[in-house]
Amino acid sequence: MTTQSCLVFSGIAPHPPIMVPEVGGEATSEVQSSIQAMSQLTERIIESRAQTVVLISPHAPLEADSFVAYSGTELHGDFSHFRAPEAKFSVAVDSELLLAITTNAARENYSVTPLPELDLDHGIAVPLYFLLRNGWQGKVVALGYCFLSNEDHLRFGSCIRKAVDEVGHRVAFIASGDLSHRLKPNAPAGYNPSAHDFDREVVEALRSNVPGRIVSIDHGLRKLAGECGYRSMLVAIGAGEDLETSCEVMSYEAPFGVGYLVAQMTRQVTHTDRGTGELGVEIPRLAREAVETLVRTGNPTRATSETTGLLGEPAPCFVSLKTRSGELRGCIGTIEATKATLAEEIVANAMSAATHDPRFPPVAIEELAELRYSVDVLLPAEPTTMEQLDPAVYGVIVEDESGLRRGLLLPDIPGVETVEAQVDIAARKAGIPRGETLKLFRFKVERFREMSDEL
Repeated sequence: MTTQSCLVFSGIAPHPPIMVPEVGGEATSEVQSSIQAMSQLTERIIESRAQTVVLISPHAPLEADSFVAYSGTELHGDFSHFRAPEAKFSVAVDSELLLAITTNAARENYSVTPLPELDLDHGIAVPLYFLLRNGWQGKVVALGYCFLSNEDHLRFGSCIRKAVDEVGHRVAFIASGDLSHRLKPNAPAGYNPSAHDFDREVVEALRSNVPGRIVSIDHGLRKLAGECGYRSMLVAIGAGEDLETSCEVMSYEAPFGVGYLVAQMTRQVTHTDRGTGELGVEIPRLAREAVETLVRTGNPTRATSETTGLLGEPAPCFVSLKTRSGELRGCIGTIEATKATLAEEIVANAMSAATHDPRFPPVAIEELAELRYSVDVLLPAEPTTMEQLDPAVYGVIVEDESGLRRGLLLPDIPGVETVEAQVDIAARKAGIPRGETLKLFRFKVERFREMSDEL
């Protein structure tokens, strides 16, 4: 079963100051792929609901045998060293998590040296600039690595992971680092025709979803490449040990002879719960209005054909009605989209949940004020095995061998704590007798839940 952790995301980010518009100016046109990928990376961190981002940089003041951490209650970054003092920011430090990291590291005989209240180095400042610019809000722990062995950096990553789970804050980890600095004759560290081999090995390891291959990259190749991100990646790999990997190379480019990589390594999201925000309000309200109109007037609701964005695209969904006390009052959904838009799918399923769930009588007018609505939008399903399931993370679809009988159970259902229970319930819903061979599929959901204070 997938290990659950408060480390909800980890990834890799480049740190060339030229990416910052105030610094790079027109030259940012050469790094648009990286800039756009940082926007996507930030969106995923926001979706993970990370409260804190931990970053580790190769450009913090180095200690030979001690990791370092920027200290204080607030961190300040600017790009005055790159002739752009107007590009600046401040962000609060997660002091509780930093203390826990220091304590857990000490248990493994590693020290974390606090740095005086310095402005952040560009290895921290550039990724953090893009996180803040693209809408992430939260606290930060900013670290630097050292000259200890590769194994020590992996173990330090595991210390960070233990601290994260001990404190209980939802945390994203960003390994800041550029790849080879010697990819073109005019590259800042000179040129080596074999330097691209280092970048290729890193990128292929991630595209193969086996980040552990990065650990065994030859030291001579790393030295030849003149990289600065390897140890950062080791710490990230150590932090994500035994978590399910979901690697994705979001961007790789090298316009100036230095390899810039934006990548996802792990993404421990049970579901995207959008209880707040515009869609988080609009989607449950759409379900509520459909039910209330039908129950009060007897007339079915029709979704507008002018819907755009997510609501204007076809997608399967489940609509759940619960009482104020949390008891289920109806739930109907579709495994595949049956309507032209998600908005139409929600309206149809909401009305069915209120009137055609065979477990309950139709909803009456006097019940309407007590009902709360949630909508689970299903993401694409993939074939799976029992070993790859986790009822807290994935929903499951079961089929018999003919494919004619199918049952579904959503993820994160109270009381469903084992894979066996999840599959058994889904099979019973499909009417598949015990002992029959099952085909299994797993999926994640985006959950839009009505909050009490919105009513």
